[in-house]
Amino acid sequence: VQLQASGGGLVQAGDSLSLSCAASDSNFNSYNMGWFRQAPGKEREFVGAMWSAGVIYVVNSVKDRFTIARGNAKNTVLLRMTSLKPDDTGVYYCAANVSGGAPEMRADCWGQGTQVTVSS
Repeated sequence: VQLQASGGGLVQAGDSLSLSCAASDSNFNSYNMGWFRQAPGKEREFVGAMWSAGVIYVVNSVKDRFTIARGNAKNTVLLRMTSLKPDDTGVYYCAANVSGGAPEMRADCWGQGTQVTVSS
């Protein structure tokens, strides 16, 4: 499966941004999708996931500001971000676990990443 992340950009602190991840595979609905981010000089970190069964979770550090949902477009998953902070700056990646496991434990496919820059 090929993943394409989009929607990043340069925003100001306090703004909202919605990222989209589009999958090329028609089996998308059976995959467990995850969002990750990598800040400059830091390791990539898990942000949240949406399982094929509908379970959605986001890490505690951003759960009050970030949500994950299916997109209206076919085979897409969204990462909706509000009240953005400069610390949210980084490259955001979507990933898929195609074998039924947790994306944060094992991602089988990765998108190319989309840059989010939050200015203060």
